[in-house]
Amino acid sequence: MTEQTNTDARLADLRQRLAAILRDLTEAGVDDGEAMYLLGGSTVGLIDRGGAKDWRGFKAGLPAADFDRLLKQIEKEGNQLVADGKGKAAYALQALAVSLVASRQDDKVLREGEQLLDAVIVASAANYRKHAKPAASKAH
Repeated sequence: MTEQTNTDARLADLRQRLAAILRDLTEAGVDDGEAMYLLGGSTVGLIDRGGAKDWRGFKAGLPAADFDRLLKQIEKEGNQLVADGKGKAAYALQALAVSLVASRQDDKVLREGEQLLDAVIVASAANYRKHAKPAASKAH
């Protein structure tokens, strides 16, 4: 295979993954409170650890070396979650990973899909911040 063929195959795979996630979210995901809570919690964790204001700011400010490390960490954690039978949590991480990767592609279809996915991610993070109990309140 040529390098161009590999790139085309990777783009096609990413488009399919993004389309599947968007389809799942529109068919049932956004109505699944647990799934949205897990997505929001994972998003907020990344935003807070990265010192960003929001999800889009987190992605834009992520250096290339950190980007690669984060994707490897998400893959490792996602695989462990699947092994532990925690499919919804793994799916939340997959959605974040696809959003991250799509943001670094020069492909109109991916960027449009990324915007749709990011709208769900941003909303889930806002709901998580609004409804999650602070850790300090659990101490007593």
